[in-house]
Amino acid sequence: LFLATLTYDTLRFEYEDFPETKEPVWILGRKYSVFTEKEEILLDVTSRLWFTYRKNFPAIGGTGPTSDTGWGCMLRCGQMIFAQALVCRHLGRDWRWIKGKRQMDNYFNVLNAFIDKKDSYYSIHQIAQMGVGEGKSIGQWYGPNTVAQVLKKLAAFDTWSSLAVHIAMDNTVVMEEIRRLCQSNFPCAGAAACPAVESDVLYNGYPEEAGVRDRLSLWKPLVLLIPLRLGLTEINEAYIETLKHCFMMPQSLGVIGGKPNSAHYFIGYVGEELIYLDPHTTQPAVEPNDSGCLPDESFHCQHPPCRMSIAELDPSIAVGFFCNTEEDFNNWCQQIRKLSLVRGALPMFELVERQPSHFSNPDVLNLTPDSSDADRLERFFDSEDEDFEILSL
Repeated sequence: LFLATLTYDTLRFEYEDFPETKEPVWILGRKYSVFTEKEEILLDVTSRLWFTYRKNFPAIGGTGPTSDTGWGCMLRCGQMIFAQALVCRHLGRDWRWIKGKRQMDNYFNVLNAFIDKKDSYYSIHQIAQMGVGEGKSIGQWYGPNTVAQVLKKLAAFDTWSSLAVHIAMDNTVVMEEIRRLCQSNFPCAGAAACPAVESDVLYNGYPEEAGVRDRLSLWKPLVLLIPLRLGLTEINEAYIETLKHCFMMPQSLGVIGGKPNSAHYFIGYVGEELIYLDPHTTQPAVEPNDSGCLPDESFHCQHPPCRMSIAELDPSIAVGFFCNTEEDFNNWCQQIRKLSLVRGALPMFELVERQPSHFSNPDVLNLTPDSSDADRLERFFDSEDEDFEILSL
């Protein structure tokens, strides 16, 4: 495989590359005007964490690949959508990255969670090795559903972020399940009812006060990922308006998907075009410098974002949302209900209060599907399966 290494140190914003249009530009729940807010648009895009192919990182599993070029694009997109959740969790949606400006410690804590080494929470090493349990060998291409399932498993070890990750299957979001998940780890009504925290408790090297604060909370911040298939071989245009509205919601984490065997992280839209960050650039792995600081410029896309027609989108995607509080979740539910009233917008998924009775769940204590079920789900949601036949389900 040809390894192309690109750097963007000498590139500057070329505002002309963004369409001069009266249409609003939506970036992860924020609305912009091209004519009056060009700098704000590009600063918002640049502030997203951008993960691309890397080379010369420590071998995965000790003896595996040292580069993910050619196979890791969906893994990198999974990192990007999850990094956006961590940015919202620890820095807030209003946070901006400015080249050369000193960043707060929490920013580097978030970035370090994705660095290409075996002990980072969401590194390419962790995702690839955890994927083995999902039936994916190291170096094999992932679909949106697989990377969502893997990230959910890895988040369980991230005690600093303390996230509740829910993956809504069967095109159905069950509100009762989410509330139970987000409130399940908080039996304490307040600080007085909780046992004292040992002063020497470590939260994987991250600030102890974060873990204490979260234990006293009544709502665990929610990362909601919804794997969907919006057509057979191409996207059904009846879903396009609904997809656009997802980028308009303040809870939006964007969408992972792309074209067959070529994944992108979609962060917004303008007119009939999706705006995305592209992981298909090979950069050298990053190591801390002599002073221990992590050079971070290569983790931010410092040129105008890529765009593609919505009609070109592969129908297999995963949509992401972040609800920091229960109020955020309730507001999201209200917006989803209103979407059903939008003329010409076909709902991409169903929002229900309780699990429908037709859901098969013979073993309430073991919600993990057996291998045959998992295989069918994987065939359904992974866009790389070009020979997919709907009748096989």
